[in-house]
Amino acid sequence: MYAIVSIAGQQFKVAKDQQLFVHRLQGDEGANIEFDNVLLAENEGSFKLGADLAGAKVSAKIVSHLKGDKVIVFKKKRRKGYKKKNGHRQQFTKIEITGITL
Repeated sequence: MYAIVSIAGQQFKVAKDQQLFVHRLQGDEGANIEFDNVLLAENEGSFKLGADLAGAKVSAKIVSHLKGDKVIVFKKKRRKGYKKKNGHRQQFTKIEITGITL
């Protein structure tokens, strides 16, 4: 059984006991959260989508908050002496899917 759910503006294919990284979510480590924006669900070969998923929810537990790898942004204009170096580290939340309710 799996579901496609929208979490923080992105779509993820999730299954029970799966761990994944999503953009930073509000909540403490160990807190339980629910996502009710389920787009598609599959259960034993039958698919449900649209109005069939009116009460569907995906429940998860926040495992940890962490930062991604550093991305270097370097801007340069040739022959002008302009150089600008900047770095960015994206904030992530690691969640574990605890259940899918249809």
